[in-house]
Amino acid sequence: MDNAAHGSEAAGDAAPLPLTEPADGTPDVVDDPDALRDACERLAGGHGALAVDTERASGYRYWPRAYLVQIKREGAGTFLIDPIPVRDHLAPLAEVLNSDEWILHAASQDLPCLAELGLHPPSLFDTELAGRLAGYQRVALGTLVESLLGYRLEKGHSAADWSRRPLPVDWLNYAALDVELLLPLRERLEAQLAESGKLEWARQEFEAVRTAPAPAPRTEPWRRTSGIHKIRTARGLAAVRALWEARDELARRRDRAPGRVLPDSAIVNAVLTDPRTAAELQQLPVFGGKMQRRHTTRWLRQLQLARSLADAELPSTAVTNDGPPPPNRWADKDPDAAARLGAAKASLAEVAEHHQLPVENLLLPELVRRLCWSPPADPAPERVADALALGGARPWQIELTVPALARALHARG
Repeated sequence: MDNAAHGSEAAGDAAPLPLTEPADGTPDVVDDPDALRDACERLAGGHGALAVDTERASGYRYWPRAYLVQIKREGAGTFLIDPIPVRDHLAPLAEVLNSDEWILHAASQDLPCLAELGLHPPSLFDTELAGRLAGYQRVALGTLVESLLGYRLEKGHSAADWSRRPLPVDWLNYAALDVELLLPLRERLEAQLAESGKLEWARQEFEAVRTAPAPAPRTEPWRRTSGIHKIRTARGLAAVRALWEARDELARRRDRAPGRVLPDSAIVNAVLTDPRTAAELQQLPVFGGKMQRRHTTRWLRQLQLARSLADAELPSTAVTNDGPPPPNRWADKDPDAAARLGAAKASLAEVAEHHQLPVENLLLPELVRRLCWSPPADPAPERVADALALGGARPWQIELTVPALARALHARG
């Protein structure tokens, strides 16, 4: 079946056609070196770009690794590769994948776990990002496939535990469908971007995603504990930190998602209640469960550790931030900066609307805030352009936004 041609007939006002399995059926999982070699030979014999996707076990496992890699190529077919048992035999796959462009949906979610396997795209096309630049408000894969190709994908297992073995057949079917239509979807979006004069913008964005460095480790990651705003004292924050770090060590060692070892809500509740004995701790929600009772001594030890710290060892109650303060405080702290930000937001919204772009894709909001809080001493267009480039803006973004931003930086409160 020619999916692209058939889908173009179904798109438009006609009801979308349910796509419940790949046109060539759901392939078996490649999970041994011999099968992987055969898959690589067949992929090498195909032609054109490679549609690529992964399935992880977010919410179940500590490490964000890929537990399934899906690949489709014209002339070769679709392959579902279990990278865990063939991890030491992936060199032939890397050689094949290095031969042509990758097509992914929301590439930034998949590239890190693929890089961890030694797989890196020579170039890429991101259908989610392309959809945003093309002006679509809803850019989920199923939504774009339905509106542009006329198919409704079988969905429902995105939040599953993909580390499970063996993987159920309906999960494999779902995974194969994620790459089934990426090739014709790319063709349709690329044509729309070219027609609207945005294709070069998209290429710059794709390259920025492809070459983006790994994010720096968070400082004081324990401060992201959900509900931590309820803790108002430095010693209470020290208790959150102690429990968080003990949980993280245990989760890392067991390769379990931290929230499955001990939920954030339980950490905050324990700090607020401040139990002193095993009985008191086990009376709290979660801590009385069979699994948690085995770790009672561990959690009590952390709470006692926080109580025994000297004042100089306690964390600050003020969150350190190397960026500007929250915008809702600008009017009091710096009225001129607040005026600049208001003018910049209004001007950028007009530019984004004119070009049918989400304003956050036109320019990162954090970059706009930093520029308005600490503008160049001379806010001439060339200085503004230099500041944007230093902040990571792409050439197309700089070209579109500099005139509006240069005017906004002259606003006064």
